[in-house]
Amino acid sequence: MLTRHTFQAFRNISGPPKKSVELPKYDLVIVGGGIVGCATARQLLIEKPNLKIALIEKEKELAVHQSGHNSGVIHAGIYYTPGSLKAKLCVEGLDLSYKFFDEEKIPYKKTGKLIVAVEPEEVPRLDALFTRAQTNGCRDIEMIDPKRITEIEPHCRGLKALWSPHTGIVDWGYVTKKFGEDFEKRGGKIYTSYPLEKIEDNLKDSNYPIRVSSDPSFAEFETKNLITCAGLQSDRVAALSGCSTDPKIVPFRGEYLLLKPEKRHLVKTNIYPVPDPRFPFLGVHFTPRMNGDIWLGPNAVLAYKREGYSYFSISPSDLLESLSYSGMQKLVKKHFTFGIKELYRGIWIAAQVKQLQRFIPELKYSDVTRGPSGVRAQAMDSAGNLVDDFVFDSGTGKLSSLIMHVRNAPSPAATSSLAIAKMITSEAVNRFKL
Repeated sequence: MLTRHTFQAFRNISGPPKKSVELPKYDLVIVGGGIVGCATARQLLIEKPNLKIALIEKEKELAVHQSGHNSGVIHAGIYYTPGSLKAKLCVEGLDLSYKFFDEEKIPYKKTGKLIVAVEPEEVPRLDALFTRAQTNGCRDIEMIDPKRITEIEPHCRGLKALWSPHTGIVDWGYVTKKFGEDFEKRGGKIYTSYPLEKIEDNLKDSNYPIRVSSDPSFAEFETKNLITCAGLQSDRVAALSGCSTDPKIVPFRGEYLLLKPEKRHLVKTNIYPVPDPRFPFLGVHFTPRMNGDIWLGPNAVLAYKREGYSYFSISPSDLLESLSYSGMQKLVKKHFTFGIKELYRGIWIAAQVKQLQRFIPELKYSDVTRGPSGVRAQAMDSAGNLVDDFVFDSGTGKLSSLIMHVRNAPSPAATSSLAIAKMITSEAVNRFKL
């Protein structure tokens, strides 16, 4: 059973700990209890079992944010630019994920995925996507005709589609916790309820040159090296060690609809649109879930709080930070009409249903209800470009050679997590001379 440590045990009732208190010391501290942080912590102990490693997480448990609020899809790597880390790590990560699920007896389903062209102008883009999938090394991808579409998904209509039989679904939040369990079994320590506030040069001990701390009434850590995988807070955490605030994380909320239980027979597999390069986000799709639910959507609207999952979850400081950022202002100017449509579809369910009816014509407004929401940590540069690939940073200064920040780990980070963990581990072993 996964055990968790909080810093309650280190509290000093009469005030902050005195200078003479011996602080916990580690070879490596990892910040962030999402799927990338937990996978990386586990992989480091697989490759370097003698290391003393701690993972710290600001929430009371693991996988509270993106890792526990995603669509649950195991992606095949079709969409991503050939040669990019995104493409390479996703294709590798899919096979590693299925292997891990089988070894650990984690429930999953290979539901497959249809990427469907419903308008003539989408067909050339679908053909290009097929070529991209082959270049990326995606296995067993087929281009299929309308008859084959209805054989796979009887209620779906389209002119052509890509069929990806190895796309699947899983509970990524549960997977994250299994990574954490395995990390602890290998000797690692997980500390929850520990929001990182400072990364400092530990001048008094050259053997443990980094000090990380939270609230002043908590004890601190001393460590030789530091890796941060902070998701929605990644830019802020990187800034603690002197890194640039670019790329900035701008939070976008994705709002789903739920298919009513009596209508779940309408969807058996993942049904996705052909991406339109004019727009910054993919568009609505159909996603089966492990519990039997069918999620429809999402739209994409600016979240009013970094970790705000509803219209009523607002942080004035987070919202002001997003709106005052030059990159966000340029993105809004470029895609203003798109943004208004996304906001409209979020408020008026019928508008989102209309988009979904392009794929399943018999779907009705009365067949759906409002569903869950997730928040995506979208990295953005000052020119208003969405950063599409992985970004790693160490900044400058005395501690830079001892620190690695994962600044951007975009979807499909969950599918790619084990491959990302291997890449980060390899870099950490070389950089930190572990």
